[in-house]
Amino acid sequence: MGTMRVRFDNEAPGMSARRMPLNEIPIIETGHDFPLTTLRAYENRAHALLDAASRRYPRSVLAGLDKVSRAWLARWNNEHLREIDEIARILGRPGAYFFSVNYEWACTCRAAPSPDGRSARLIRVLDWQTPGLGANLICAKVSGADAGPFSLLTWPGYTGVLQVMAPGRFSAALNQAPMRRATGLFYVDWAANRRRVWHMPHPTPAHLLRKVAEEATDFAEARRMLITQPISTPAIFTLAGTEAAETTVIERSERDAGARDGAHVAANHWETPGWHGHARGDKSSDRACIMRDVDTSFDTAFAWLTPPILNENTRLAMVADAREGRIIARGYEKTGPATTALDMTWCAPN
Repeated sequence: MGTMRVRFDNEAPGMSARRMPLNEIPIIETGHDFPLTTLRAYENRAHALLDAASRRYPRSVLAGLDKVSRAWLARWNNEHLREIDEIARILGRPGAYFFSVNYEWACTCRAAPSPDGRSARLIRVLDWQTPGLGANLICAKVSGADAGPFSLLTWPGYTGVLQVMAPGRFSAALNQAPMRRATGLFYVDWAANRRRVWHMPHPTPAHLLRKVAEEATDFAEARRMLITQPISTPAIFTLAGTEAAETTVIERSERDAGARDGAHVAANHWETPGWHGHARGDKSSDRACIMRDVDTSFDTAFAWLTPPILNENTRLAMVADAREGRIIARGYEKTGPATTALDMTWCAPN
């Protein structure tokens, strides 16, 4: 399992490519303490991301948000609190607690068979308003977990998992779910949803996906965990196993789930009958409609990445195949590609 092949590709149509050289997505080998290991190796990238985020959240506001976020983690004995405490100590500035539990993004995913029908593939596009996420993307190659190794596209010091490929097991990604409608007024509903989280003793969706990456031995176990284990906020999980038929989209409230097995797409609106809420991001239904026709080939040029799936908030594009143990990815910023294309293959069992 330890052997891998890596190559990089500088060509990318779609958005106008920069003429300046693009940085590679660095690969770091780590154990189960990947948030601290990545932070120590790339602390400059973590500070760059906090600098960018601070433009939206002044330091005094971040300090207040940190206080509330840590209080929530402590109130419910979050298993990652000690790790986040150490991350905050290393950074020496506000933001570590808040960004470990908060997310405001849009995503578009597809789980479907590979073109030759031998395996399942996950296509993932992550959108986030915060600049710098695409340029500061890293790949953590994690070993030492009980269920086997896995690869993350992540950021230094981030304790959750948003997208993962576990060779020989599964690939998975997390989408932000629609916001509950309490009054119909967006900002009033936003505040009501935030208050609701305070009373939830469950892990964040990103921490649940980390647990799945560390503990689930196969597609079936990952699917069961993502359906049954409670979470602090609603979420949408896309999961692809090793066999072509092992694909599903799981829509979650804190305790309930609706699973759409088979080849499906996920954006930021509900498909489960009777579930309602404010869709996240821009043109969620349009993004999902276009994603249904995206080819699942490994195209390191990402030629399929077109508007509205591609937009000024796109930060990551990824294709993963757990049977092949292969993942390709590229970082994006408002101006276009922010990194070269990463193409990495583990030696995974057939």
